Amino acid sequence: MDKARLPRWAWLMIGLFLAVLGSNLLNLLVLVPAVLPETYRSITVIAAMAPVLIYVGVWYDEERQPYWTQSRAKIVGDVLFVVTGAILGSATALVALVGIGFPSTVLDILAMTAGFLLAWGLFWWRNPTLYDVDLER
Repeated sequence: MDKARLPRWAWLMIGLFLAVLGSNLLNLLVLVPAVLPETYRSITVIAAMAPVLIYVGVWYDEERQPYWTQSRAKIVGDVLFVVTGAILGSATALVALVGIGFPSTVLDILAMTAGFLLAWGLFWWRNPTLYDVDLER
């Protein structure tokens, strides 16, 4: 794909749209028949969006291109860490906050925040040199 065809934000929006579409199809076809409570359905959306948020930046930024020279097993492991972190972070936030009485929108935003932060934190933990800042510029 030609990165220059669209700006970074457009690639991000396309990726997020496809992630939401796929996760909602998963919810509709698999998880709703399995009787997953409506409150927890946002976990799949968050888990699908987290890799998009992280990997669009890694793919688009020229200074982060060496990431793609790593082994396929390392990259797959990173993706699994990101998805697992998003699931654990968002599920933990929802379980802790669902009984308090917040509106569902507030619960979803707090779950997204927790899921994305844990996902990015795990990605950074596995790839600390990817975000090194050169202070001598």
